[in-house]
Amino acid sequence: MQPDFEPLQQITRRTFLKTTGHFSLGAIALASLMGRETRAAAATVLNPLAPKKPHFDPKVKRVIYLHMSGGPPHLDLFDYKPELVKWNDKDCPDEFIKGRRFAFTTGVPKLMGTKHKFAQYGKGGIWMSDAIPKLQEVADELCVIKSLNTDQFNHTPAELLLFTGSPRQGHPSMGSWVTYGLGTENENLPGFVVLISSGVQPSAGPSAWGSGFLPSVFQGVQCRSKGDPVLYVSDPPGMDRAMRRHTLDALRDLNEAQARELGHPETITRIAQYELAYRMQISVPEVMDISREPKEVLEAYGAAPGEASFANNCLLARRLAEKDVRCVHLFDWGWDFNGTSDDSRIEGGLTKKCARMDKPVAALIRDLRQRGLLEDTLIVWGGEFGRTPFREGRTATSKILGRDHYPDCFTVFLAGGGIKRGIAYGETDELGFSVARDKVHVHDLQATILQLLGFDHEKLTYRFQGRDFRLTDVHGQVVKDILA
Repeated sequence: MQPDFEPLQQITRRTFLKTTGHFSLGAIALASLMGRETRAAAATVLNPLAPKKPHFDPKVKRVIYLHMSGGPPHLDLFDYKPELVKWNDKDCPDEFIKGRRFAFTTGVPKLMGTKHKFAQYGKGGIWMSDAIPKLQEVADELCVIKSLNTDQFNHTPAELLLFTGSPRQGHPSMGSWVTYGLGTENENLPGFVVLISSGVQPSAGPSAWGSGFLPSVFQGVQCRSKGDPVLYVSDPPGMDRAMRRHTLDALRDLNEAQARELGHPETITRIAQYELAYRMQISVPEVMDISREPKEVLEAYGAAPGEASFANNCLLARRLAEKDVRCVHLFDWGWDFNGTSDDSRIEGGLTKKCARMDKPVAALIRDLRQRGLLEDTLIVWGGEFGRTPFREGRTATSKILGRDHYPDCFTVFLAGGGIKRGIAYGETDELGFSVARDKVHVHDLQATILQLLGFDHEKLTYRFQGRDFRLTDVHGQVVKDILA
C-alpha cells in the first residue's frame, strides 16, 4: 500500500525548473505538464485520516492492547509447571544456562517454582493462578498463547520490537500502521489513543506509539484520565471558539497553498491535526468523562472519576471503542517482578499488582460482550517478554523472591472477534525454559493482529529511503490455528 501523497514527493527537479523563471522553457513545460495534476493530487490528500478499506473483509474493527510494561511473570499467572515446583531451590541444570547471557544473573542460579496456587478454569481447562481470580471467571472468552517468544531481553528494545517490529528507534508503531492503513471512522477523535497508568511511561517511551517515518498524523495521541484529557488542546485565556475557528481558517488557507505548491506530507498532517484538535475540544472531554457512567459500571471496573488508574483507563477504552476509535493502547507500569523491592516480589507484590489489573480487565471483557462490541473488537493482554524459571541473580540470597528477564517463552492472551475462545495454545517444556510446541514469535503476533483487521501484513507497506517497510519487517506468519 502506497500513500496518496507519494507522487508529490517526486517533483524536486521539476520544482527547481519552475522556480528558475516564469518564462523559462522549464516553467512553460511544467505549467502544461503538471499544473492540473499537482493540484488534483494535493486535493485528494487533504484528509489523510479519511476511512480506507483494508485488503479483505476484517474480523474486527478495532484493537484494545493492554500492555503490562516490565514483563509479567507468566510462570506465576498462566504457565503452571508442577515439575518446576518439585525441583524448587535446586541448582539450575547446566544444559539450560551454558553459554547463555541473562540480564542480571550469572553463575548457577536456583530453580524457583511458583508460590501461587493453580487450577484449571473454563470449558477448555485453562491453567490460571490465584493471583487473577476475576480473569478466571471469563476464562471461556480467552485465547491464552503460552508459546510466545522474542529476540530481546532488555525492556526498551523488547518493547520496541513488540510495538514497532524493530528493536531500534525510528520505526512506526503498530497503532500508527493500523491508522495509516484504515484511517478513522470518527473524525472528531484520534484514530489511535494511548492511555498510561501507574505514573510512568513504558520503557520504550513515546516510540511505542510514535509514527516513525510515517507522517506524524498517524501517531498515537496520549490522553489522561485526570486533569485536562489532552494537554494544550484547550484555548488559551482571551480566545473564544469563534476566534479559534477564524484563526484556523486562515492557517488552513496558507497550508493548503503550500501543499499545492510543494506537496509535502507534513503540511497535510499540519492541516489535519489543527482541525482534529479543534473538534477534540468538544468531543474529548465528553468521552473521557467517566462520571457519566452508572454506579454499577464504575464498581464493576473499580473505577473512580477524577483519578488516574488502570481501572479508569479500561473503562475509557470501552467508551473509546463505542466511539469507533481504531486503536486504544493501555500501558501499565510496574510489572518488572525481579524481587529487588517489596513491590516487585513474586508473592505479595504480584498479588497486589494483579488486584489492580484483574478486576478491570475482566470487567472490560464482560462489558464489551454485553454491549455487542466484543464480536468486532480484539483485546490483547501481555508484556514484552517473560520471566526465568530461576531466581534473579541480584536477589539470590534475599528473602524476597524475583525472576530475571527471559525472552525465550512468555504468555499473552487474546479475546474478542475472530479468535477461538476458551483455549490455550502452545506449550513450554516441563521446567519452562523453551517452547515445546507451536512457537509464536512477536512478528507472528503482529501478523495475526493485522490479519484480523483485514490486512495482509506483507502488503501493508510504506516506501522509505528506497525500501518498502512493513510492521513485520521480513518476518511473520499468521497463527491460523487460533483464528475462529
